[in-house]
Order: sequence, then structure tokens, then C-alpha cells
Amino acid sequence: MSLFGIVLSLGLLMYLAYRGISVLILAPILALLAVLMSGEGNQLLGTYTQVFMTGLGGYVVKYFPLFLLGAIFGKLMDDSGSARAIAHALVKKLGDTRAILAIALSCALLTYGGVSLFVVGFAVFPIAAALFREADVPKRLIPGAIAIGSLGFTMTALPGTPAIQNAIPMPFFGTDAFAAPGLGIIGGMVMFGCGWGWMEFRARKARLANEGYGHHGDTEQAGFDLGKLPPLWVAMLPILVVVIGNYVFSKAVFPALNNSYLKEAKFGHIELSAVLGIWSIISALLLACLAIIVMNWRRWDNLKNTLNKGTMGSLLPIFNTASEVGYGSVIASLSAFAVLREMMLHMSPGNILISEAVVVNVLAGITGSASGGMSIALNTLGDTYLHLANQAGISPELLHRVAAMASGGLDSLPHNGAVITLLTICGLTHRQSYLDVFMVTIPAALAGLAVVIALGSWFGSF
Repeated sequence: MSLFGIVLSLGLLMYLAYRGISVLILAPILALLAVLMSGEGNQLLGTYTQVFMTGLGGYVVKYFPLFLLGAIFGKLMDDSGSARAIAHALVKKLGDTRAILAIALSCALLTYGGVSLFVVGFAVFPIAAALFREADVPKRLIPGAIAIGSLGFTMTALPGTPAIQNAIPMPFFGTDAFAAPGLGIIGGMVMFGCGWGWMEFRARKARLANEGYGHHGDTEQAGFDLGKLPPLWVAMLPILVVVIGNYVFSKAVFPALNNSYLKEAKFGHIELSAVLGIWSIISALLLACLAIIVMNWRRWDNLKNTLNKGTMGSLLPIFNTASEVGYGSVIASLSAFAVLREMMLHMSPGNILISEAVVVNVLAGITGSASGGMSIALNTLGDTYLHLANQAGISPELLHRVAAMASGGLDSLPHNGAVITLLTICGLTHRQSYLDVFMVTIPAALAGLAVVIALGSWFGSF
């Protein structure tokens, strides 16, 4: 009955989230449903306040600075016109004969530089619509082109990306954002190649069928004024600050400092490795935000409003994800979860990487969230995976990269919030465009993950 309660709870979470009910409401209610069906109904309030809220609060404490600075950085890039300037420059360089490639690379550059995928969607869509109309490529292909660069390899595979999906494994495995760089680059190339290849196939098929952009009654081409955009070098510099700053802080600056105070009781008796990655991303994003503000000083219509909107924009995403983590904490506390835990750990006795990949993928798919699914998996099994990896001689960096890439697989099912938002921005439906989003995210991500696991198993981390 307890196992059935967990399965029923997970199924309802996935279905009701897809139906549009907020996970802030669903997560605690469905977590307590699982507790009730496990025969522990007398523990409901204690479970809510001491397990669910503790799990939620721990996630907020650990990752709120990343969500906050990331949201502010994205809003600054958007309101300054920097995001649009970069996208326009790439589109102009590649031309309308490479419409899909131009949009995919524009999104990839922005997300790798720290701009949230939501901001990327709003910034790039008007340019994509104008370009696709001019090239007579069907509008229904725009979400797939955007998804290649914003929902895939720059989020989970490329070393150094400041995305939260790349930050979550760091405190569990004592790694930084550049874990397993060679494997990440190879996996990212596979993901990008699969996604781009699919979209070009779809565009070629549409041309043969004489299907053009279509009549949508929209006016996206009037969505921006080129005369107000900053120069390309001004738009690019903050992104370079994020990537280079992250590397310098993690590899040189913080390791060179006297960090012995971290072993004191008030700092939790921790090692630098437990916070190095997060410190580095926070510092890099803060410097990048300051750089955008200073270099675009005369372009701000209302800087205070931009900062406030960025700040408020960070709250819902982090509390949605934290609620899912609280939910996972409750499920992990149930006696029946011990049975599931053993099954998951031993699904691939000869290779712990496969077990980790499957567990993270499945939980990301159920929650519809890469960060939420991975957080649940690592909060419940992270220490176990690290212990087993050490016994097997597997590098923590390899565990990090596999976990991050696995989170970006099944998370892109139809109930994923980013997928729904992207389709809404483009004015399209699941029926019109979801197949392309699915193909450039899920099969492409699984292919890249499989390559990384195979290479990592044969050659180790590099």
C-alpha cells in the first residue's frame, strides 16, 4: 500500500502540474497523501513542518543567490538590448539561408553566458519570426530552433555554464562548474548535432511540401528597434565576464585565499570544495551584472524597475523547485522508499553511472523539472553514489557531468514549465510544435548522455 501511495502521488503530481495547478500547492498535499497511504497518518503535521519545509528551506538557503543573480542578470541583458543585439548579429552574419542555425546559436550563446531561457525566448523570438518569415521557413519550427540552444547542451553539458543544473551537483560531489570538461564538450556536440540535424530535416521536408511561413496574423518583425541596441562588444562583454570570471574564481582566486575559517563551527565545519563552485558562479554573475549596468548607463529607462523585476522574477522559479525538493524529502523519508532505493541502486550493478543517469532522468521527467528532479535524486542518493563511485574508482567530476546531463533528458516532457512558456511566447500549441521540441531535447540529450557514460566508463573523466 505504501509503494502504491508513492506511485499514485507521483502520478498525480505529474498530471496535475501538466493541467496547470501550481506545484507550490501540489507538492505538500501530494507528499502528505503518500504519508497517509503509508499508514503514518498521525505524523502528517510533523512531516510537513520538519521534513517537507526543512527540505524546501535547505534548497532555498543553498541556491537562492544563484537564482537571484541569474534572474537579475537576464533582466539586465534583456532591458539593455544586449541579448537582442547578440542574436541580431549572429542572424546577420549567418543569413536567412541558415535561419535555424542562426537562432540555435544565438540562444546557445546567451544561455551559456548566464541568460535564463525565459529571457532568451522573449528576446530571440521577434528576430526568429522575422528571419523565418523572410526565409519562408514554417513558423511552427521556431520553438524547436530556440530549444536547441536554450533547453539543451548549454544548460547541462558544456563546462562552465552558470545554469542551475550545472551548479546543483557541486556541493554533493565537491566539484566546480568545469567538471569533466572534455566529456561535456563531446556530449554537447552530440546533443547539438542531433538537434540541428533534426530541425534541418524538418525544414527540408517542409520545403519539398511547399509549406512556407504561413499566415499567422502576427507582427513580430516590429518587435525591436535596431537603432537602440548596444554595440556587439558591449553586449558580449558581460557574457565573457561570466564564463571567464567563473573559471578564474574557481581555479585561482578562491583556492589561493586562506579559507581555514570554514572549519569553524559557525561555518558548518566544511571544506572549500563544498562551496567553491557556488561562490565562483555568484561572484562571476555579480561582476557581470555590474558590467552591464556601467556599460549601458545611458540606455536605462528605469534601472530600478529592471532590478526589481529581475529580483521578483527569481522567486517563483526557486520556490517551485524547492517545493519539489521538499516533496522528494518526504518521499525519501517513507519506509517504502528504502525498497525503491535499493532497486534503483542495483539496476546496473556493474556501472553506477547508468543507475545515476536513470534515476535523475526519471525524477526529472516526473516533476517536469531538470533542477527539481536532480535535486530530489541527489538529496536522497547523492552521498551513496559518491561512496560507491569512490569504491569503484570513478571520478566525482564524472558523477557531476552525468547527473547534470541526465537532468536535461526527460524533463522536457509536455508538462515542463519551460516548454509551455516557450510555446506561449511563440503563439503556438503543443500539437503544432511539441514534436520538434521533444526531438531536439529528449532523444538528443539521451544520445549525448549515452556517449558520455560510454567514454567515461572506458577512459574515466577528462
